[in-house]
Amino acid sequence: MKLSLNLKTALCTFFIYVSFYSPIIAQSSKIDSSAMVTLRLDPGSARGAAVSQVFEEVSFIPLETTKESLFGSISQLEVTEKCFIVYDYDTKSILIFSKAGKFKAKINSSNIKDEKGKEAQSFWGFSLKQENHEDFIQINSGKYSIYFDLNGKLAKKVQSKDDKPDNGLKFADKTQIVEGYLDKKDKDSIYYQVGLVKDSNEVAKYLPYKADRFKNDQFYSGGNPFYDSGIADELFFLNYYEYNIFKVTPKKMLLAYRIIFPAINSLPADFAANPVYKNKRQEYFEKYPKAFYAISNTYKIGDQLFLKMHNWDHSKENKNALIYNLKTTALISVNGIEPDSSSFFLPVTDLGFYYDFSNRGFLKYDKKYFYTSYSSLAMFAFKEQSADKKPKYNALMSNYFKTENRKSNPVIIQLKPKQD
Repeated sequence: MKLSLNLKTALCTFFIYVSFYSPIIAQSSKIDSSAMVTLRLDPGSARGAAVSQVFEEVSFIPLETTKESLFGSISQLEVTEKCFIVYDYDTKSILIFSKAGKFKAKINSSNIKDEKGKEAQSFWGFSLKQENHEDFIQINSGKYSIYFDLNGKLAKKVQSKDDKPDNGLKFADKTQIVEGYLDKKDKDSIYYQVGLVKDSNEVAKYLPYKADRFKNDQFYSGGNPFYDSGIADELFFLNYYEYNIFKVTPKKMLLAYRIIFPAINSLPADFAANPVYKNKRQEYFEKYPKAFYAISNTYKIGDQLFLKMHNWDHSKENKNALIYNLKTTALISVNGIEPDSSSFFLPVTDLGFYYDFSNRGFLKYDKKYFYTSYSSLAMFAFKEQSADKKPKYNALMSNYFKTENRKSNPVIIQLKPKQD
């Protein structure tokens, strides 16, 4: 598992991390912190807002329900020009829908065979790859990478290059970001959280760790460590048990923001490095459920910084998804966003009612829209709650409410955020 953040005082785990790993840090490239900005965020002070104050456009897109396409929830979402591609953890399957929500195809375990071509293989997600301007769904199975087209048809099966992990993140100049970068293999091999490689040559490497790190400790995260920073050829990066937001460019890594939360929401400053917490992370989180163990969903759009925190507090009042205005310092709680006529008086997330957004946050941001989802069970419950508002549904939603029910497939919510 993976991801980010700590801090109880103005001291940051990053500096503790540096001193703790001093024997190997000399091999690492230097992180530029000269332009770092400190943000003091108190989730308890976050206010609410109407949907139309936060988002320019709101669209609800029901995913067609058939016997073959029925699934539970969206664990992973990728968006292309013409398709939604969904991974459902419960059924270990990939479902392909048109942008209008029409079912196109399904890839499940029966399509993925073991190395002898006999036993079906489960898989836990997929990558979206592009070759010759055509999109492919890539699934890793054993020593092989298996490619399907967007009609669910097998395109090719190739041997994986295990010595060169590829998360698909590349900048415009073809510089590749390698997570878990290993520059050489020997008995004292050192890995790096982030490596930058161009034309098979190392550009830089950051945040070293020993090869056995994940075997000897507990690592909890909020999911993907890389997010859109709002600037071309820059990505945000989040590290384990830190409240730092880094920027990665084709040339270097920078410390962009250091976040200071109230003491009740903060991990000890030495949480990542102090051996007293080793293999006792979960025990600590259970004892201090309001402490944020990770950050995710970190995007900068105009002056707005979106971020989601993770802790062991599962109460519906938990304000763990925020929108911070870097210019005005206004702080909005996502579960305080009130439905209005722009959303048919339906919530744009199920936060505070159900757990899809709480578990996964925004599923995708494609530089124009956020995508989230919630179940048809939630959708019909929200419809009943808003009946007194007499909402005027569009044709798509009217047909959905007439023909579907609480057991139907989830609904995708497409949101265009305002820039300021």
